[in-house]
Amino acid sequence: MSIEKERLDDKQWKKWGPYVSDRQWGTVREDYSANGEAWLFTTHEMARSKAYRWGEEGIAGVCDDHQLLCFAPAFWNEKDPILKERFFGLNNYEGNHGEDVKELYYYLDSSPSHSYMKMLYKYPQQAFPYQQLVEENRRRDRTMPEYELIDTGIFENNEYFDIFVEYAKGNPEDILIKLTIHNRGAADAPIHVLPTLWFRNTWAWGYDDTRPLLQAARHGNAVEFHHDRIGNGWLYTETRGELLFCENETNNRHLYGSENTYAYCKDGINNYVTQGDHQAVNPQWRGTKAAVHYREMVKAGGSVTLRFRLCMLSEMTTDPFEDFDLLFGKRIAETEEFYATLQCDINDADARLVQRQAVAGLLWNKQYYYYDVMQWLEGDPAQPVPPPERLKGRNHQWQHLNNSEVISMPDKWEYPWYAIWDLAFHCVTFAVVDSGFAKKQLLSLTKEWYMHPSGKLPAYEWSFNDTNPPVQAWAAWRVYQIDASINKRQDDLVFLETIFQKMLLNFTWWVNRKDAEGSNIFEGGFLGLDNIGVFDRNAPLPSGVTLEQADATSWMAMYALNMMRMALELALHNRVYEEMATKFFEHFLYIAGAVMNTFGEYTTGLWDEEDEFFYDQLHLSNNNVIRLKVRSLVGLIPLFAVEVIDDSLLKKLPVFAQRMQWFLDNRPGLAKLVSRWNVKGSEGKHLLSLLRGHRVKRILSRMLDTTEFLSDYGIRSLSKFHEQNPYVLSSGGTESRIQYNPGESDSNMFGGNSNWRGPIWLPLNFLLIESLQRFHYYYSDDFVVEYPTGSGKYLSLKEIGDELSQRLLRLFMKDENGNRPYLGADNKQQKDPYFKDLLLFYEYFNADTGRGLGAAHQTGWTALVAKLIQPRTK
Repeated sequence: MSIEKERLDDKQWKKWGPYVSDRQWGTVREDYSANGEAWLFTTHEMARSKAYRWGEEGIAGVCDDHQLLCFAPAFWNEKDPILKERFFGLNNYEGNHGEDVKELYYYLDSSPSHSYMKMLYKYPQQAFPYQQLVEENRRRDRTMPEYELIDTGIFENNEYFDIFVEYAKGNPEDILIKLTIHNRGAADAPIHVLPTLWFRNTWAWGYDDTRPLLQAARHGNAVEFHHDRIGNGWLYTETRGELLFCENETNNRHLYGSENTYAYCKDGINNYVTQGDHQAVNPQWRGTKAAVHYREMVKAGGSVTLRFRLCMLSEMTTDPFEDFDLLFGKRIAETEEFYATLQCDINDADARLVQRQAVAGLLWNKQYYYYDVMQWLEGDPAQPVPPPERLKGRNHQWQHLNNSEVISMPDKWEYPWYAIWDLAFHCVTFAVVDSGFAKKQLLSLTKEWYMHPSGKLPAYEWSFNDTNPPVQAWAAWRVYQIDASINKRQDDLVFLETIFQKMLLNFTWWVNRKDAEGSNIFEGGFLGLDNIGVFDRNAPLPSGVTLEQADATSWMAMYALNMMRMALELALHNRVYEEMATKFFEHFLYIAGAVMNTFGEYTTGLWDEEDEFFYDQLHLSNNNVIRLKVRSLVGLIPLFAVEVIDDSLLKKLPVFAQRMQWFLDNRPGLAKLVSRWNVKGSEGKHLLSLLRGHRVKRILSRMLDTTEFLSDYGIRSLSKFHEQNPYVLSSGGTESRIQYNPGESDSNMFGGNSNWRGPIWLPLNFLLIESLQRFHYYYSDDFVVEYPTGSGKYLSLKEIGDELSQRLLRLFMKDENGNRPYLGADNKQQKDPYFKDLLLFYEYFNADTGRGLGAAHQTGWTALVAKLIQPRTK
């Protein structure tokens, strides 16, 4: 076992990490408006002057696991109006495709314990085009592409700095920091570098009167800190710089025209450096925010390196840089050893590069997340009372929610808050590198201070009450399997049993809340596919009308099978769980029957015999049904509900086997319709699925058709058939239509970008691949399907899954011309030696070109590419 692998069992090594947000402004938590306009209440322009209530932001920032003390570098090129302390981006009203970060930065490396980390920020030497980015994106409509920083031409003459930020830990509370600034231009250029240390403001809200302190050390060029909870320590500087101090307090005079409580406010260092305001910083060298100020003239093509050390020690170190290079080298070597072991069976160097940067992005996107909804709604004792509208506004039904821990974020700028179904996919990839963290994440979100008393799980900060697909049980089972396989350890039954018990509560919530008629056909809102329908599936329907969803029902069938499989595993150690396995086996069959069959005089299943595909349907008050014939991922999701059980397992669990056989004997029509239980597959396997062989082949014939779902880069979210044949629904004099768009949609139905109407999304593709592997486990190589449809070439389901994996990997891997499709036609990023091996992991991808779209910085579920690259063991 590598040193880094051993380190993962010591939680102290994760006490410090990259837990600082990339964007705190514009978040729900910092919004105290009456109307819930989070983007407008705290803006980027305000951010440098406003002390945040709930979190902190910075460039490549690190902090402790309660974000009491933060460190991040800031920069100035002598041409910008402000310090570059945070990444700039457009809010939801400014961007022609919604919110979007307008910076170039890359997460390059991280060990799982964050004992070593590396990222790169590309900082222009010319004035950052803030206004140009706002105005040009505002001018464009949704049919036009986003206007990005690189489109401004600011990098064309290489007039920029490559700033590498690296961290290495001497021990869990000893952080070595290295900043290396490369001038990529043809002329010498100045840059101001300000490594900044500050306390999150915990004292201004009326709960904690204790004020921590930063001050200049009595001896040497260092900043000394004191905090009741963290203790004492120092930020050491190898090269003498100018020490600047202010307070992490709001500049009320600048923002609101009222008096300041403190003379030296949060923006004091910015105002001193960029405006020459010497009254803005404390001449007594004390405060709650401090920076060491350097002005470096970097030679053309040259570089400068600055070194720092952040130590939690009671006594000052006499020579803090004596062992700096030795420790840095050791941590890099240990990280290399960890990944060499992980990637020992991956022969392609480019695949190793893609996987490592994907994992690095996932690790860097951890964030300390603090949100006490009750306090947020009611306001703080030392602050103005919030508007009364807040008490019935956003998230008011989640007053029990009190989050305060490190959580995996989808993207710390675009989505600096957790999203429950995104996180499930994150955990599957985390299981490959740090299964302990994956398990902790899944368990945390089921705690009573997360889960609603009703059993509902919180969706995401913008609306905890939304409904996301129930994939947590799937993720828990996969994490359990991956952990056991990779780590060769004893089965973690404590984890499995704990998560199973909490999933029971959530499953019950689904059954009680999302099956309106008690018919086992579910209506669940958008279910993660928010913009794929012909109308807003979250909107209220006319009285007596019910939307019966193929995806909602299939997700629940999948959920039942996941719960059954976990119960069977637990039953091997505790026979009580055999009855729970039986309960979920029977529940699955009832759901499956509702999907596939006709129950009662008026109810129809969701399978369309004419098209041989699954569709949503509207169940009207007169019991008529309107089938919504949109060929989308909704009709492929029934493939996800599949499980295979071996005879050997049944022999060990006779109570389950007997009860199951009774059910099959007494419900023969239902059993025969939805499963091949009595037809054993290879080596005595039994299949549970919504689909028998014929329907599997009919669905796959569409899915693998290049004129429908199959793209060069994976499975489209909407059939290309609808490009020339849009689906139109007319009702009450209004007309709704859905049309294929390979990238960004031109629909404004949902107020933002309706981006599910064609693009490639990794999480759904990943689940399709896993489902094909499960079907193959039952059917073996004897079951073949034409691939692609119409080609005359037949492959097994495993081979098709492998082919789909390769199509997804094609997005990131260099092609025969040395280009990565996700970068599109951007020659600078494709060919420039300082760009071509730097990867971004986008939220979704243009289905025709592969171009990356949406959030750019390791939207967590896209890290699934790392799992696809890893040779499969489980």
